[in-house]
Order: sequence, then C-alpha cells, then structure tokens
Amino acid sequence: MRNRDCEISHKRGNAGEGGLPEFIAPDGARIFYQDIGNGRPVLLLHGLMAHKDFFRFQRELADQFRLIEVDFRGHGGSRADGQLPTVEQLAADIAELSDFLGLQGTIGIGWSLGATILWHVLTGAAAHRFAASVIVDMTPRVLNDDDWDLGLSSEICGARSEAIRDDFRTFATSAGHAIFAQPLGPRTQDLADWAGDEFAANDPAAIGALWASLVKQDLRPILGQIRQPTLIAHGAQSSLYGSDTADYLAGALSSAEAISFAGSGHAPHLEQPELFNQAIREFAAGLPRARETQATH
Repeated sequence: MRNRDCEISHKRGNAGEGGLPEFIAPDGARIFYQDIGNGRPVLLLHGLMAHKDFFRFQRELADQFRLIEVDFRGHGGSRADGQLPTVEQLAADIAELSDFLGLQGTIGIGWSLGATILWHVLTGAAAHRFAASVIVDMTPRVLNDDDWDLGLSSEICGARSEAIRDDFRTFATSAGHAIFAQPLGPRTQDLADWAGDEFAANDPAAIGALWASLVKQDLRPILGQIRQPTLIAHGAQSSLYGSDTADYLAGALSSAEAISFAGSGHAPHLEQPELFNQAIREFAAGLPRARETQATH
C-alpha cells in the first residue's frame, strides 16, 4: 500500500423514511443507512438476518471516526416486499453507496455475511475507496467439501436451508442465541433474546434466497488480490468457525493479522465491545494518516 495521506470525503445522503439517509440503487431499491461522526470513514456491514443496530456498541467510535452503518437490502429498514437478494447484489449496493458518498480512506468492517460482501467490494471497482478491512468471524467458503473443512458441512448447510423454509421463526430465534458464547450470562442472555427477535422479524423468502447465494460463494481465489491491510477478529468460542479459519485467512491475505476474543462466540463486537472497539482504534492508528476534505459535489 502506498504511504500517502488519504482524502476523506464527507458527502452525505438525503433523509428518507424515519429520518435515516437513503441511497436509491439503480434498480430502485431503497438502501437505508446511518451516518454519524467525523473523521476517517468506517463502513459497518452486518451479518445475515441482522441490521445496522447490531453495531450499536460501536457508535462510541464516532468520537474519532465517521461511522456508516448500512441495512442491506432484505434487512432492517431496507426490507421491501418481494426481495430475493443475492450476495452479488448486496456487494453492488455497497460499492455504489461508497461511490455515492465519495468515500476515501475507508475502513470496512464486515461481520459474517458482511465479510463476504466486503471481500467482493475489495476486489471490485470500489476497492480504491478502502484503506483497510476488518473481518469478523467469517470463512471465505461456507460449504465444506472433500478439499475444504473450514466452513460448515453439507448436512448443516442443508438443514439450515430446510429450517429457513419450514420453520423460520424457530430457526431465527435459535440462531440469535447461537451467535453468542455458551452458556449465556445475564448480559448475553438479554442480547440473545433481542437478537433472536430481530432475526425472526425478517422475511423467510428473502433470507432463504440470500443464504442459498452465500452457500454458493467461494472467495478463496480472490483473497490474494486484496492489498489492503486486514485485521481478522475471531471469537474463540464461536460455534461456526474455529481459530484454524482465522489462521487460514491470515495466510491467504497479503497483509493480515488475527486477534482472538477469548470471551466471545460469533459476535465479539457485541460480546466484548470495549475490547473490540479498542482493537479498531489501535488498528486504525497504524494506517497512513487520514486527511479530511469536504466534498464539492
């Protein structure tokens, strides 16, 4: 990466319903996001069935950064009838939003599904808008096969597809609990109950379509194209991906380091937010200095 100052743009969108800014995708989909703080942009990309408020504990970072939290299409405020989103569609939305906002010197933080979206963006036309990335508990290939065992088995993937189709509320509620380290404590019990309710509020058809798209992804061939420094955040008690997955990413990416959160499962930004936020501040401090500018368009 070139050692130069990064220009940071501050163009912001117009308010939509509920007072949140919105971006209109080329196909007319309305993508809602929250845009707070000033400084180097940090773009926060959530996981499957989640939404921007799953990063609410990161909002204290707005004292140092400009935080952009997005609701993917099919999720949160961006839900609309009849949506059957794909990974590629979500990645295009994020790339176009980054262009629309004129982001520069951005740190992208992708949790789970959000990491898959971020990897697509970092190897696409909007890659130049990003100075670094943070990957939170994700694998580059979800579906295991004879040559890959750092994702989920075909039996688990198939069972999830069936549960989404046949009993979505039970599946979503259970998944909301399973993202946290077990057994749940008093604090994580409340968070797990909230997460389960939020997951269950989604449209099963939209989540089923996106899950099917995610299971088809294999991003291993493109990881070597990513030149931005990467911080890999792994929950040591994750029920989805082990430390060997984080180790694989650290070796496959050209400039990466991995950190483990001992008290966390799949969501260290929710389970250990103080440590997570401090890790983001320290990671950002090691990047080339960011120079703020005001957009003129």
